[in-house]
Amino acid sequence: MSKRNKLQRFADNRAFAHVYENFDVHNPQLAGKDGVVVDLKGQWKAKHFNNNNPITLELACGGGEYAISLAQMYPERNFIGVDIKGARIWKGASSAIELGLNNVAFLRTRIEQIAVFFETEEIDEIWITFPDPFLRESKSNRRLTSPNFLKEYKKILKKDGIFQLKTDSPELYEFTMEVLETEKEWVDCVYNDDDIYAKALPLKELEIKTRYEQMHLKNKLTIKYVKMRFK
Repeated sequence: MSKRNKLQRFADNRAFAHVYENFDVHNPQLAGKDGVVVDLKGQWKAKHFNNNNPITLELACGGGEYAISLAQMYPERNFIGVDIKGARIWKGASSAIELGLNNVAFLRTRIEQIAVFFETEEIDEIWITFPDPFLRESKSNRRLTSPNFLKEYKKILKKDGIFQLKTDSPELYEFTMEVLETEKEWVDCVYNDDDIYAKALPLKELEIKTRYEQMHLKNKLTIKYVKMRFK
């Protein structure tokens, strides 16, 4: 992508009413439409969605394919895609406009800061779909199912809330299962499967296939799934 196109997308993001951005990790402010500073912590339903429907986050959402598909599948729920890449956020936000979806928003920030922008128990569900597995052992703490990230999710998820991982990476899948065993005092594995398409799918949402997942399947990779809940 050319620098000019990227800059135009960043400008578009600032003009979108359903995109919020944090530009400084040391200053936990959110900029909304036209750069206006907003405080949505604990008020996403009332101030943005204007309803009291449950909220699902898609973390490391990329172009927001899963969030968009979930928003179409469940119009009675709210969805927020979270990613640090502005050009990716633009893609999801543009798709939401094209499809006329009012139940999906996007948040540009680092995921390790997620609890800064959501109140305790404000979120009903979290999806993590095909994140970077960070295969180097030295980067294991950057994996989105590492204990340091799980502690952040625990702060914002409702007590009965669930978080789900969908991945093609055997390394990330095995790492996640090891974490669940090590941290079993406070986090529980509800369901796991190392090859979801070898049998009937346990839930409708798994039918959604992103562009990357379709590529993985063409390359004969198996798709893994883990459903977790905090104790």
